[in-house]
Amino acid sequence: MKEISSEAEKIMIERFGKDSVIALATVEKEVPYVRYVNAYYENGAFYIITYALSNKMKHIETNPTIAIAGDWFTAHGMGVNLGYFGREENQWIAEKLKNVFAEWIDNGHNNFDDENTIILCVKLTDGLLYSQGTKYEF
Repeated sequence: MKEISSEAEKIMIERFGKDSVIALATVEKEVPYVRYVNAYYENGAFYIITYALSNKMKHIETNPTIAIAGDWFTAHGMGVNLGYFGREENQWIAEKLKNVFAEWIDNGHNNFDDENTIILCVKLTDGLLYSQGTKYEF
């Protein structure tokens, strides 16, 4: 990935460094699938709590190349299954996600005792961001 300029990174953090709804697209057998997900951006990647047996994760297992879109932003990335939300190695991001998603994280939709509750990391490979009439490419 090209380096994100400090100005573009600041905009990314302002827009997506909180509970953000983005569109995430995967491909299976040359057919695109798009869904909205709650995501959190940090340091060139988006983090999403999801279910390991979901269609999106099955697609990513077969083809990890994905596309995302958000507020005046579109990008490509590689989907990486970080594994169970409760894994010790995920503690650093799990704590951040608990805080960022505090409004809904305990609404019964997630079962954190289930090892299929995982963290999906979308490592950006390239992107296009617009802000105040300026175009940022990375």
